[in-house]
Amino acid sequence: MSPDNPSVGCIGAGVLGGAIMRRLASRGFRPAVWNRDRAKLAPIVQGGAVEATTPAELTRSSTFVITCLSDGAAIEQVVFGTDGVAAGGSPDKVLIDMSTCASAHTREMAARLVEACGMRWLDAPISGGAPAALEGRMAVMVGGEQDAFERARPIWDALAGRATLMGPSGAGQATKMINQVLVANGVAVLAEACALAERAGIDAAKIPQALAGGRADSKQLQEMFPKMVASEFSITGRAALMLKDLELIHDLARSVHAPIPLTAHVTELFRKQVADGLGDHDNTELVNAFRGRSPR
Repeated sequence: MSPDNPSVGCIGAGVLGGAIMRRLASRGFRPAVWNRDRAKLAPIVQGGAVEATTPAELTRSSTFVITCLSDGAAIEQVVFGTDGVAAGGSPDKVLIDMSTCASAHTREMAARLVEACGMRWLDAPISGGAPAALEGRMAVMVGGEQDAFERARPIWDALAGRATLMGPSGAGQATKMINQVLVANGVAVLAEACALAERAGIDAAKIPQALAGGRADSKQLQEMFPKMVASEFSITGRAALMLKDLELIHDLARSVHAPIPLTAHVTELFRKQVADGLGDHDNTELVNAFRGRSPR
């Protein structure tokens, strides 16, 4: 670890969590890492990380603990379960949760962690996926205390193109829900447009080039549309996780009495993807539903 870098531990080696671990190792950190499935850690440890035996051990050796897990239940188990983060926490440490879960649940867990060991909690979900994590250009939306956010500046500098403190605990997660409204609807629109372009007989592969710089241009268009055209569905975001986020969006919308008819329709599209056995497939595979192709 570089003398200028604080000690950091990472929990969760999925597609995004593994990318975060690799990015930190490449930036001179020597992160402690833990994952329920130890096999996923082998290439990360070879890249400079150090495996911890439990989340508690990892926390004792780290000033910052980054969690990147599938849902609120997984976060709660890792933080408050036997030999969890809370067992190794102390007031000088900060938990940075880069998972996506309900803002109300985040507020409850943050208060519980402070009560248990004095450790503070920043909810810091991200946008940009694994490619952005590997390149240190994630957009991070943060909820929590200003001083904890500022203390974590070396983490933001290593991982994020932009980190924005959105408000108190839970505000980062609420902002992520707004992000996911835009992302999920965007995936569906791109899938519909791709299938339409193919049926219209034009060269769909040229669409991103033709629209670059115009009103319809976006990172999603430039990154996802080519995958759809080529039917190249390498995993950057799984349909089951998108559906999980969409259900959280519905919970938030109900709590604030906000109508979300477009998102409701997109939710049904992803719900069918998961029901058809495509939950572990990439979000861009939604294009096949518009092509009229049967699930693989």
